[in-house]
Amino acid sequence: MRIGELARITGASPRALRHYEREGLIACERAANGYRVYDARTAVRVRNIRHLLTAGLTLADVRCFLACLDGDMTTAPPSAEGLRIARERLAALDERIAAQTEARDRLARALDGVVPAGERATAPPGRRQASGVRRQSRVNWVGSAAVSAARPAAGPGSAGCGGPRPAGSARCRTPWRVRGPGG
Repeated sequence: MRIGELARITGASPRALRHYEREGLIACERAANGYRVYDARTAVRVRNIRHLLTAGLTLADVRCFLACLDGDMTTAPPSAEGLRIARERLAALDERIAAQTEARDRLARALDGVVPAGERATAPPGRRQASGVRRQSRVNWVGSAAVSAARPAAGPGSAGCGGPRPAGSARCRTPWRVRGPGG
């Protein structure tokens, strides 16, 4: 069968099939015109590859299952090696999730107290803001920590990010204002 037919019956794209071939997971013959011709058993192998990828394994992990890819992997009991590989992948995913959760929590802490641009920040109870003066903080990113530095809000003719803007330059479009110590 040709690549388009294999793609249709397995649900894999022709590009994915060529990638599996480059990775050594499937093989094909070449017709006289140069077209790829696949054996009918390749469909089972591709379905098994897709099953393992959908389960969360990588192509490098799938390569360890080469001897098993031609059978019915969905109903066969897993081997000890297969379980070891799956557990290692699960541990790697757990590590990535923990790292992403930490990054998300750092960003959430940095955004705590953020006021969207255009909304007026209010002074904390017991403090008054001077008439006509708004204070704005900006978040300075130092490594992975966010440090707030209070400064007066940008006035006419300023860049909106601290200081005068050069002639002909566009105004800075900061998406939020962070409440500083003064309000």
